[in-house]
Amino acid sequence: MNAERDRVDVRGVVGFVAIAYLPAWLMTLPLWLTGQGLTWAWSPLVLVAMMFMPAVAALVVNRWISPRPKPLRATGLTNPGGIRKWWRYALLAWLAPPVTMFVALVVGYMLGFYEADWTGFSGLAEQLQGGVVGSAPQAAGTLALGQIAQVFLLGWLNVIPALGEELGWRGYLVPALLPLGQPGALLTSGVLWGLWHAPVLVLGYNYPTVPVVVSFIMMTCFCVLVGVLLSWLRLASGSVWPAAIAHGFLNASAGLALVFSAAGHPVDNVSTGLLGWTGWLVLALLILTLVMFDKLPVHLQQPKEEGITRGVQRRSRR
Repeated sequence: MNAERDRVDVRGVVGFVAIAYLPAWLMTLPLWLTGQGLTWAWSPLVLVAMMFMPAVAALVVNRWISPRPKPLRATGLTNPGGIRKWWRYALLAWLAPPVTMFVALVVGYMLGFYEADWTGFSGLAEQLQGGVVGSAPQAAGTLALGQIAQVFLLGWLNVIPALGEELGWRGYLVPALLPLGQPGALLTSGVLWGLWHAPVLVLGYNYPTVPVVVSFIMMTCFCVLVGVLLSWLRLASGSVWPAAIAHGFLNASAGLALVFSAAGHPVDNVSTGLLGWTGWLVLALLILTLVMFDKLPVHLQQPKEEGITRGVQRRSRR
């Protein structure tokens, strides 16, 4: 992919944000009008449909608002060299999210914020067997193995809706903001991604146990941290597919918190897993590791083209 442009394409970025936000937010209206919120039977379909709006925004911007010669390549959906160039990143994107989630649970357990039953899986049995715990440990183990297998195998089903988001946030927005510098681009895109969830956060999505303002802050922090790692995959590989794969398996890995939980102790996303602050420690450590090994910021080619519209001017380097 081409490296950073000299100017931010303000027209394109503003158009992208408007198209990514407004239709997605309007889709949540039935959740409000029915009065059932996230418990509405069709809410999962609404949430999945929302995930495709950033992709629509990216394609509309690259095709009509700030036209690019190859709009699909501009988002990283296709790239020179194809899968041979990024398959190693895809393998990492597949395996790393479940492992990272497990490490986050261990950290939460060690800090005393996650009550775990690592071998008995009593919390999972309590949820899936109507509260009958301890009567069939082998059955609980079978359930746990099935859930873990779903994370690593059926998690691939999550990649397509995840691609809907990644085509926008990492495929279009991160490269479009690179004239701000990689730290600025990653921070800004992460904040915009987090706030994009606002309508469902108000309804209790991810953080139902805290005030709405706190849920906004926590989701934004989570999106910034995860967004840095997803952006690294996008920029280092030159393709959006590794970021989409990682996003899909990140969503699939959320169920591991229930798998290893102890009976009688509901999982609280505020302090548990990657959504919780104990998991942020793990994400921050991964980012620090990339920085220490000189993998972040990503070393990109020098820019060969200017922005399409006038925008933020990059300061000259000395």
